[in-house]
Amino acid sequence: MPLFCAVYRNFLQIAQNVVMKRNYSTVFAAILLLAVIIALVAGFTPQKTTLTFADNSEKIIYLTFDDGPSDRVTPKILDVLKEENVKATFFIVGKNAVLRKDILRRAIREGHALGVHSYSHIYNEIYSSVQSLLEDIDKCNEVIKEITGAPASIYRFPGGSFFLSEPLKQAVLDRGMKYIDWNASLNDAELQDPTPDNLFDTAVATAANRDKVVLLAHDTTDKTATAEALKNVILYFKQQGYKFEKF
Repeated sequence: MPLFCAVYRNFLQIAQNVVMKRNYSTVFAAILLLAVIIALVAGFTPQKTTLTFADNSEKIIYLTFDDGPSDRVTPKILDVLKEENVKATFFIVGKNAVLRKDILRRAIREGHALGVHSYSHIYNEIYSSVQSLLEDIDKCNEVIKEITGAPASIYRFPGGSFFLSEPLKQAVLDRGMKYIDWNASLNDAELQDPTPDNLFDTAVATAANRDKVVLLAHDTTDKTATAEALKNVILYFKQQGYKFEKF
């Protein structure tokens, strides 16, 4: 139940923000989080990925960062990762990367992995058809290829693959890529003005009782709390005996 309680608390915080501040732009985040609560009550935990893990008792965590790079936050995250000697995977948005290629070159130099998240991150365009999805992937991969010399072979659907149609998911596989979701999260995209402690608590709660953790976080310019929480998140999972890997 720790996962349910953490998610429920986050839902209440978002709902309070909508009512008290009349910030109705957050209503969609509240609805999404409520859907997760319902899924948890039904006994379902989102954790789909096209990658499989070895059936052993080794505890492994994959740190993944979506929606960057950004000038303000991504370098801070890279600083923490370097200090703690941990590798991570960055699922990039192409339009954000075009003017920040040096940041991604640094990520590659320091041993991290890059994956496609999207070029535009505009859901109704990306998911309007299989062809639109593939064109968005290819456009983002052109940016990655310019930086690394080769296109990425891993992909994260904007919003995750959990409720997408099979033709969209199959199109990614047919393109020779693997798509990766997550089974734990900082909820840094759902919470309004979270503290680093809020994000740390959510990461710990959502990863509870898992030997293989794919942790979702974000590195857009407004996610300074994520960068501030990261060291404590890493230290916690190190203390719990997890090995850090990248995709």
